[in-house]
Amino acid sequence: MELARCSWQGAGVTSDSPPSRPPARPVAAVILAAGQGTRMKSDLHKVLHPIAGRPMLLHLIARVDQLAPARTIVVVGARREQVEAAVAPTAAEIVHQAEQLGTGHAVARAEDALGGFAGDVLVLYGDAPLVTPETMRHMLDRLHGADQPACVVLGFRPPDAGAYGRVIADVDGRIVKMVEYKDASAEERAETLCNSGLMAVRNEDLFALLARVGNANAAGEYYLPDIVMLAAGDGRASAVIETGWEEVAGINSRAELAGVEASWQARRRARAMADGATLIAPETVWFAHDTEIGRDVTIEPNVVFGPGVRIADRAVIHAFSHIEGATVGEGASIGPYARLRPGTVVGEGAKIGNFVETKKTVLGKGAKANHLTYLGDATVGAGANIGAGTITCNYDGFFKYGTNIGAGAFVGSNSALVAPVSIGAGAIVGAGSVVTRDVEADALALVRPEQVARSGWAKRFREAMLAKKKAAK
Repeated sequence: MELARCSWQGAGVTSDSPPSRPPARPVAAVILAAGQGTRMKSDLHKVLHPIAGRPMLLHLIARVDQLAPARTIVVVGARREQVEAAVAPTAAEIVHQAEQLGTGHAVARAEDALGGFAGDVLVLYGDAPLVTPETMRHMLDRLHGADQPACVVLGFRPPDAGAYGRVIADVDGRIVKMVEYKDASAEERAETLCNSGLMAVRNEDLFALLARVGNANAAGEYYLPDIVMLAAGDGRASAVIETGWEEVAGINSRAELAGVEASWQARRRARAMADGATLIAPETVWFAHDTEIGRDVTIEPNVVFGPGVRIADRAVIHAFSHIEGATVGEGASIGPYARLRPGTVVGEGAKIGNFVETKKTVLGKGAKANHLTYLGDATVGAGANIGAGTITCNYDGFFKYGTNIGAGAFVGSNSALVAPVSIGAGAIVGAGSVVTRDVEADALALVRPEQVARSGWAKRFREAMLAKKKAAK
């Protein structure tokens, strides 16, 4: 049997020709997230392991949200409390599968929640988070094609078909047979078109077909794909469309998680460069799911972006910097070896230098903290200069306090600013000062003892100590 070669080929991020119209009927998504995930060998539920700093389940929910679904339902089971807590901030609903008796059994748990729903249902998997909204739309569009298939199955051709279920289809994409690997013949296992498990089905068909699914198979489970052959027995054909294997890659182990992370990062780096950023060594730069990078930004090797980062045009991020929850202004310079923690805002043309750490700190336009400095809970005015080794002492063991440094101020090296404290605009703090009181604008603050030199004292001290040591022998 010749297999379908559908024109739709998902790339894992976008399609060259995504469907141009939204589905005509309301859409519900049923996301399966009830499995044990034992191969992860983790106390964290499998679908909550992060990709690019976001749990894989939340990646999928965010993609579903782009369809403006009427309902999103997450089927939970093992470690349900973890999944429920993660899903709580979203609009998704929860249903419970007490026993894990197969994919068909899991989807059937959503029947009561979707009672009376007059629309189409997408069945998705929480451990296959990279399916795109474009592919989902294409599945829904195919469901309402001229031949009105009973179900639409998303197929793919992995490098190693392994134990995936097989899809046998004609040249027009009509499914002749679907079979689980455990139940497949040698000839069927030789097929390369695999079942991703993702489906689009009309709600009025889905649960009627599921009610007829049995468990007379090698695993004794209720298989969702069986509805395809049940519909065929009623004289209603189903269809398969094909996408790239990376888009539907499932994650069942730490190695697979790392592989999907690497694939995601590679695509994100390519997009950053296509959008006008320079990555000196792309393979060493790691993005978060929401990183925003402007044009003509230069990113040197070994830079890590955590969630919540925005980098404006023409900024330079030097090597070995770690940035999370921070905004970097136009033309600013960060690093090397800088750490920007959440709440940091770096103004236009400002500079954060080597081995500088900031937390909840705002640097004004052109301000500088070039070396070996910690700035926490601080505001630094435009054009101010923070000398090497300066720290804001913002925590007393119980509460955090703020430091305000005015525009054009100069803080000398190795100074400690004990918050709460303010340094006025244009003020100068002498090197080595421990500042505990406010410094007025344009003043000089020197907080250190007067230097005293005692002639010959060091020589006499050494001689006395050597004599004492000799006498002790």
